[in-house]
Order: sequence, then C-alpha cells, then structure tokens
Amino acid sequence: MATEVYFVRHGETMFNQLNKVQGWCDSPLTVKGINDLKITAQALSQVHFDDMYSSDLKRAIDTVHLMKAANQVSEIGKIKKLPEFREVFFGSFEGDDIEGTWKQIALAAGIGPETDVTKIINQVGIYEFREATKKADPRHLAENKKELDERMVRAISVLHELAVGDKRILLVSHGDFIKTLAIKYWNQSDGLHDIIFPNNGSVTRGILHENGDFEIVDYNVDAENM
Repeated sequence: MATEVYFVRHGETMFNQLNKVQGWCDSPLTVKGINDLKITAQALSQVHFDDMYSSDLKRAIDTVHLMKAANQVSEIGKIKKLPEFREVFFGSFEGDDIEGTWKQIALAAGIGPETDVTKIINQVGIYEFREATKKADPRHLAENKKELDERMVRAISVLHELAVGDKRILLVSHGDFIKTLAIKYWNQSDGLHDIIFPNNGSVTRGILHENGDFEIVDYNVDAENM
C-alpha cells in the first residue's frame, strides 16, 4: 500500500524574521509564525492522518504539535522526531547574517560579491552552490551535495520503514530540505536547477510507494487549497 506524505514547513521563526542563517541552529516561532500555522492546522483539521512526525529541531516540533492539537479526525500518539529530516546544515555560517553569508558563498563560487541567493544559484546551479557553501565555510562543516543527497535517501528509507501500513502521514520539516527533496523527486523539476522556496506553513505532498520509491506530487501548496 502506498503512503501519502504531507510535508509541512514549520512556521516563521525569530531567525527568519531577522534574516539569519538557520539550518541546524534553532530559534522560536514568532507570533506571526504561530498564527499562520493555525490557518494551516485548521485547513488540515478534517484530514485523517495515521501518524505525525517532525524533524528533531524545536521549531518543527512546536509546529507538529499545533497540527496535532487542531486535528479532529486523527488519533495520534507520541510524535516521533526524525533527525534525518533536519534542515540543511550550513556549518560555521549558522546564525550569521544571511546576506553576508550569500556574499561569501558567491565569492567562493567565483561570481563576485552577490547577496541574492536566487541569482547565485541561477548562475552556478544548485549543486555548485552546495559545494561553494562547504568551500566558503571556514571549518568546511556545511553539507555539500553528496552529503545532503545521502541524508535525503536515508530519510526516505527511514520513513518507508516507519510508514508500513499507513495510508496518510504528516511530517514537519524545513524549507531548504523540502525544496531539495522536490528538486530530486518532483517530476516538474529537472533535478539540476533551483525551484521556488516553500512558504512557512505550506504543504508539499509526496507518495511513498510500497517498494520504497518516492515521488513529490504537489509542492508548496497553501493548505487551504489542498
């Protein structure tokens, strides 16, 4: 039996509001973030889920509990936290000013002091952007394309094992991670170039097939339009 997976991006956080790099580092949801999530939670309140999961970062955990509390048709027990679905790791840049970080990455990619991440990726491609991030990181801890791809494959494998027998599940993850999943598994992506960044509280829907294959079928959708 195939399992339908509703990926929800966490709500806006303090670091989102302050334009700081936020990967594995964490910051609390803002009032706006919570209010926006309440709209998503209400829109999904009549959707039955067999289980709910989140990444192990607090902004995702807080988000999934809002989804659980609002749902009127599901009986969800303890929510399992999955570190495999954490945000992309930006290494030494975690918590830094976001435009200053993009500038350093652009310089490492050889294109000059650009601060618009979309323009950087459009020029060098998403894979070279990942490599430049690791190169620019003074400690070279940031995830590159290979490391992130291996983690995504591992994440889907873990989810496949957990979801056996489930018809539909909800999983709260993060913007860059969900976007990278879509680049790899969405048939409307060519797998090479960047796509739009998902909104806070948006829903991306995937199908996890019984044989372990995975595909994205809807991306960055307002929950009210599901």
